[in-house]
Formats: sequence, structure tokens, C-alpha cells
Amino acid sequence: MSTETERKKIIVRTSIIGIFTNILLVIFKMIVGIVSNSIAVILDAVNNLSDALSSVITIVGALLAGRAPDKKHPLGYGRIEYLTSMLVASLVLYAGITSLVESIRKIIHPETPDYSVVSIVIIAVAVFVKVILGTFVKKQGEKVNSGALTASGSDALFDAILSTSVLVSALVFTIFHISLESYVGVVIAGFIIKAGIEMFIETLNDILGQRADKELVLKVKGLIREEEGVRGAYDLIINDYGPNKKIASVHMELPDTMTVAEVDVLTRRLEEKVYKETAVILTGVGVYSYNTHNDDAAAIRDKVQKIVMSHDFALQMHGFYIDQVKKTMRFDTVINFGETPSKAVAILTKAVNEEFPDYTVTISPDVDVSD
Repeated sequence: MSTETERKKIIVRTSIIGIFTNILLVIFKMIVGIVSNSIAVILDAVNNLSDALSSVITIVGALLAGRAPDKKHPLGYGRIEYLTSMLVASLVLYAGITSLVESIRKIIHPETPDYSVVSIVIIAVAVFVKVILGTFVKKQGEKVNSGALTASGSDALFDAILSTSVLVSALVFTIFHISLESYVGVVIAGFIIKAGIEMFIETLNDILGQRADKELVLKVKGLIREEEGVRGAYDLIINDYGPNKKIASVHMELPDTMTVAEVDVLTRRLEEKVYKETAVILTGVGVYSYNTHNDDAAAIRDKVQKIVMSHDFALQMHGFYIDQVKKTMRFDTVINFGETPSKAVAILTKAVNEEFPDYTVTISPDVDVSD
């Protein structure tokens, strides 16, 4: 069985467990809420219902995302999981807003609750069940790298805290006859809204594209630099096409004595090694050459690097190559986001030309993506 097939099975199985558990909680809490006339318990049941619907959406997303690549979508459908995560976030946000409105209405027009020992026991058991469910779902989500599943698990653990507040308010009313129902409902609604907004923003960032994970970047670059002759790895761009599907491009700095055949062998070896160690697919490997015939080139490179790095907007210089016969030099510079690339290149070109007026200087600006 393939890793992707096993991953899909885990997501579906875990989500089904979540659906079944949350439906049972909805039934019990709704009965307790109606019988005891408790708005807080009813809203807690509504929150569990939204969790069940979230699990349904997660299953649908996993099944759709697992579709094989085709002519229209050659890189697969993995990003559908991000869309389903956004639907889950929207559902949570909606549940929070409706709960807030209902709680405020109950504050304005209060109703006295009436708890029994059985109802309090049911609420206490529900808290325990939610803790177990949340821990299980979150672990499974982290295991298979499912954002929707991890979010559902975190939401379940959070629900346990909210259910605890409902339990406390029930005990307070039973012992002291002080009704905190509607106010606890407002607190619950506020936390649900906050969770929905955070989930929405996190998923939106995944869809827009975020800076690659630093540990992953260092791992990939380290694997490349291990190879003999490779001076450095730069311009690493990792594109995310869904959980567990990352496609990347990179530039290597190699000696100018290497043949095309040698570069081809090195590239293929690196593609296999990087995928095996990180599951990142290297689809594009560019090459910078560095001078090996002339010691003067190294000295000039050091001078140019000192000039470039004296400017605050320059984060890194790489890919330097000089032709002392034709009087040309070229290199790349990583520019921070506070400076316009064209303006930065003009400033650097002028500064380098002042030190080396006989040379034609070509500078390529790079975006600060992963360096």
C-alpha cells in the first residue's frame, strides 16, 4: 500500500471517529440543555455539531485531494485540502458568531436554568471524552501532516476547556444559585470566533504561499553542499502543492572545470538524495560557476563582496564569476523587501564600477525567499 493511500485511510478513519463521537455529544448535550433550560449547554452542543460537520468536510477534502494527477492538473489535487481547511474555519467562525448573538439575547432576556445531578454528570463525561478525542485526532493529524485534521484535534481540545466552563457554571448555579449561563455563552462564543479567525488566516497563508520551513531549507541546502565541488546552494524555492508534495528549484555553485556530463551525474544524484531524505522533489537545478584558474579572481571577489555587503539592503552575494580577458563580472545579490530591486541594482553597480571602472558589471537581484 502506498504512503499516500495509507495517509488518506488514516484521515478518513480518524474523521469518522470524530463524527460519531461528536454526534453522540450533540444528542446528549442538546437533551441536557433543553431539559435544564441552559443556553450554555445548548451552545456547547451546537459547537460539537460544527465539529462533526468539519470532520465530514475533512473526509471529502482528503478524498478529492487524493485524486491522481491528470492533464488539466498535472501536479495533482493536493491543494484541495487547503480549501477544505478554509471551509472548516468558516464553519467554526459562523458557529461562533451565531452563538454570540444568542448569548447576548439571553443576557437581555434571561431565563433561569435547572440542572439535575444526571445532567452535570453528562457534562463532566463530555469534557473527558473531548480531551481523549482531541488528543487522538491531533496526533493523527500531525502524523499524516493533515492541516484540517490537526485543526480539528486542536479545536476538540479547546472545546474541552469550554465545556469545563459550562460545567463550572452549572456547579455554581447548583450550589450558589447564581446564573452565569449567558455570560459563559459569550465567553465560549468569543473563543470560538477567535479560533475560527486563526484557522482562516493560517489556511489563507498556506494558499497564498509562505516562506519555506527553515529546518527544511537548511536540510536541503546541507545535502547539496555535502557533494564534492559544490561551493554553495542558493535561490532555493520550495513550492507547496498540498501536504507531503513539495516541488523545489535551486542553484548550485560549481567549479568552471566541470563538464556537462559531470554536472548531469551530480544533478541526478542530488535529486534522488534530496527526495529520499526530505521528500522534496527537485525539478529545477541551475548552476553558477566559480573561477578556479586564477587566484586574482578570488581576491577581486572578496573586494566586490565587501562593497556589496556594506549596503544594508544586500543580504547575500553569490554566483560570482569574472572574465578578466573580456573584462566582465557577474553575480547575484539577495535584496531585502525594504528596497526596490532595480534601485538596489543601480546603487550596487555604481559602487562596484567605482572600484573596477574597466569592467562591465551584471548584477541579478534575488528575492529573500529562503536564505
